[in-house]
Amino acid sequence: MASCAGAHHGTNNRVTGATPAYLTAGFILEEGFPVADLMRVVDSMRDAAAAAGVCVVTGDTKVVQRGKADGCYINTAGVGLIARDVTLGVANAKPGDAIIVSGPIGDHGITIMLARGELDIEADVSSDTAPLNGLVAELLGAVPAVRAMRDATRGGVATILNEIARAADVGVMVSEDDIPVRPEVRGASELLGIDPMYVACEGRLVAVVPGESADAALAALRGHPLGAESAVIGEVVAEQPGIVRLKTAFGGTRIVDLLVGDPLPRIC
Repeated sequence: MASCAGAHHGTNNRVTGATPAYLTAGFILEEGFPVADLMRVVDSMRDAAAAAGVCVVTGDTKVVQRGKADGCYINTAGVGLIARDVTLGVANAKPGDAIIVSGPIGDHGITIMLARGELDIEADVSSDTAPLNGLVAELLGAVPAVRAMRDATRGGVATILNEIARAADVGVMVSEDDIPVRPEVRGASELLGIDPMYVACEGRLVAVVPGESADAALAALRGHPLGAESAVIGEVVAEQPGIVRLKTAFGGTRIVDLLVGDPLPRIC
């Protein structure tokens, strides 16, 4: 039940520098939803909360008519504690900063798309869903001057890069060869005609750090199990503010624009 754990991890991973402490969980259940499925969902959420070191402290349950809720909807909210004097935000990015992703992208979104059974595609892919608070603590401990961190959920890494470029009025240049994507995810994405850069993750973050701190940041991330495959994927530049450019594997350059329409899969 990767998507159920992902609901909790996604709330935990709204990366603002706070340590997540408490969660809520609201359920909207369709009449006739199997109790066994509900128990699997609840068990998955319990395990996810335990892994993140947080408590589910309150919630609510509503039941609607059959056919009105697609089985089960879950909404969550979280409360965190800010223990560090940090000010994070994509508007803080400056030319010369390095952009880092904490691991291979697209695993979660492709896993969900294939698990829904609407596509006749088989691939050995599993969700990256995970709590990032420990990884964030390692990074902030090693590089207190981190400019920004975002979890790459809806709209994927491409959306975050565009948010950086537009909020800070800077250019962003990334390299296709440096962006980690598992072969299975790349293959499934090609068959589906989608770009892994826009596919949702539930256990990956994008960090912007001063260029001179890139090595220290990378070492801190790679020293944590969830960041072992972290990579510097590009840099913030002064040229072409508001635009994200990608150096392709063939030596050309293309613009990575904001996603048009709903992200696939539509998860949250």
